[in-house]
Amino acid sequence: MRQMDEKPTISYRAKASNALRRGIGRDALIASICGGIVALMVGASFAAVPFYNWFCRTTGFNGTTQVATSAPSSAPLARKIAVRFDSNVAGGLPWKFEPEQTEIEVRIGEVVTVYYTVTNQSARATTGQAAYNVAPLTVGSYFQKINCFCFTEQTLAPGEKREMPVVFYVDPALAADHDNDGLNTITLSYTYYPVRDPAVRPLAAGEGDSHRGSL
Repeated sequence: MRQMDEKPTISYRAKASNALRRGIGRDALIASICGGIVALMVGASFAAVPFYNWFCRTTGFNGTTQVATSAPSSAPLARKIAVRFDSNVAGGLPWKFEPEQTEIEVRIGEVVTVYYTVTNQSARATTGQAAYNVAPLTVGSYFQKINCFCFTEQTLAPGEKREMPVVFYVDPALAADHDNDGLNTITLSYTYYPVRDPAVRPLAAGEGDSHRGSL
């Protein structure tokens, strides 16, 4: 009788041990899946910023201007439009930054060069990078820049003043977009932000000359 009583006890312990092992394995699998999801979310958050920037540059979303490699192949249109220029400096950057003209009138398809001036008002070299867009936001895909100081970081010596050009045109394709038939004014806006760890680059000869800025 004693031997018969021991068999169920051994079987129960074996089943309990197996159940415990299955439970531990299941918990480890769940933890592994959760860890993978967290890693994927973190990776996606880092990838979202460059993807968003690429998307804006490609589509003109949120008023992001486009980069052109050359002037339009066709002659400018008769239709004219006013282009206003706005300038801002974020906190932490001791610069004075303003356009030489606040507004001009251009023909659609006409290549135009305008200048901004920037002055480092501190006693040390400082570096800034300009963010930009146009308003209304739907015009971003039609505003084409051939050259712009906003393409690169700008480093100014203590007290340095620099004139920086923007070469642009309004794409003639705008005239075929009937949603913009009533458009009379485009505002080009820049905001300079401080760069804490600027990229090291050589100073170009004559970079500080009149009407010659880093492009």
